[in-house]
Parts: sequence; structure tokens; C-alpha cells
Amino acid sequence: MKEQIDLRGLNFEEGYIAVLDKPLRWTSTDVVRKIKFTLRRLGYRKIKVGHAGTLDPLATGILLVCIGRATKLVDALQAEEKEYVADVMLGATTPSHDLEHPVDRTFPTEHITREKVLKALSSLTGERLQEPPVYSAKKIDGTRAYELARAGEAVEMRKALVNIYEMELLEYDLPRIRIRVRCSKGTYIRSLAHEIGLALESGAHLTSLRRTRSGGFTLERAFELEEFLKKLQELETK
Repeated sequence: MKEQIDLRGLNFEEGYIAVLDKPLRWTSTDVVRKIKFTLRRLGYRKIKVGHAGTLDPLATGILLVCIGRATKLVDALQAEEKEYVADVMLGATTPSHDLEHPVDRTFPTEHITREKVLKALSSLTGERLQEPPVYSAKKIDGTRAYELARAGEAVEMRKALVNIYEMELLEYDLPRIRIRVRCSKGTYIRSLAHEIGLALESGAHLTSLRRTRSGGFTLERAFELEEFLKKLQELETK
């Protein structure tokens, strides 16, 4: 049973970590901005608010929002391992490796079997270099990669060291598969979906993503953004 949220008597300047279930199509920055705006209406005029680990707009699940002195914990929280449940569509790719862009290429899937999927997942498990998506917030000479990509410029992404600790095949229903991924900071599940397609000598892209755990924080402790904001608004103005 989910624990009840009670914000009464809290001094948010002293530090508070809001464990939220990010809504679909909200950016992580949108969530931070909305909470900061609501806190300012409560009298916290200069309070710091930040998140510990970006979730794409098309992803849902655990987003840790650090408030007040808890913002000092952002780096440490970001460094902790994450866990996701992802739906991957085989046989087609998109420029962003997810549903942000339409399919640009299709590939055969008749040769794919459950055994080959399991082998592909195993081959991608462990510590290795991964190339972030072109449509990502990674900075290149001070500019976000997605801004360059949207402007039609050629973007060369620098690979980063990641660790896929564990991958489990939850559902096999071609051309769709569902996987559970336990991974390190900085892992792009969109890129992982693309890599699965390559490993299967086909194509693939992410169709849904849900972060189910961040460090020791799980969905059982998470609250809907709307519920959290309502609880904030119920507090008396300072």
C-alpha cells in the first residue's frame, strides 16, 4: 500500500526530496519549473529546485526533485543505478530512436526468434561504450545536440562508458518486445533499443519507457505530480 504524503510542517529550505511519477509529455524541466512556481507562491521566493536524472518527455516514472538544501544531493542521486521497463518495436527505426519522430526505415523481422532476442540482450549486457541519440540534450560545444539536429546540421556524438547490469525479456510478441533494464547513470534506453535492432540484423525503436527505480527510490514511494502540487497548494501561505 502506498504511503500517504504529508507536507505539513516541512521547511522546504532545509531540504526535501520529492519522489514523483513523471507524467507523459512533460519534460523534467517542466516539472521542476512547476514545483518552483508553486513554492514561490507559498513564500519561498529564492528556493532552489532541481531534478536528479532527466527523463525524456515520452517517458514516465521515477523523477527525483530535490528542493532547498537537498539540491546538494543531486549529483550523488544521479550517480545511482536506474531500472526501467521498456517497449521496443522491432523492424523499424526513427531518427530519435523513439516516437518523437516518424519511422524513417523498415527492416525484415521474419528471421527473429525468441532465442535470438535473448542472445542480443545478453550481448549488450555489461560495461561498454554507448553512443547517445542525436536528438538528446547532450551538449556539443555549448549547444544541445537536438538543437543542432533540428537545424539540419551533422552531429557527431561522443560515446560514453555505461554499464548494463541486467536485461530481462518480459514479453515477446513480435514485432514488439518488452524488457526490464538495470543500468548505470548516463545510459540511454533509446540508444539501447537501437542497438538491439542492430544486434538482430534489423531495426528497432523505443515505443514506451517507464523508470521504475532510481537508487533506493521505487514507484511504490512515488506520487503523481498533480497530487503533489495539490498538497503543496493546500499548505498555508508563509
